[in-house]
Amino acid sequence: MVKNKNSFISLIIQEEKEENRGSVEFQICSFTNKIRRLTSHLELHKRDFLSQRGLRKILGKRQRLLVYLSKKNKVRYKKLMNQLGIREPKNR
Repeated sequence: MVKNKNSFISLIIQEEKEENRGSVEFQICSFTNKIRRLTSHLELHKRDFLSQRGLRKILGKRQRLLVYLSKKNKVRYKKLMNQLGIREPKNR
């Protein structure tokens, strides 16, 4: 299943390379791709603390973009969450 998600993300990235790299959806897709690569790296290298820090920073950036998109356009937010297979964030 993870293979399908990664191929889907790469497909979205390839489609939007010519169109709009600065769009919120494109940025969230690229961050999701980086997050998946880093988590697979950290499964092998559990004590790589610099990669853990980088992962936390990317997660924070993606979270801020998702909050922005959810406030701006709920329909696009829901569609992107379903396409990428991201869970809804927990409310504080």
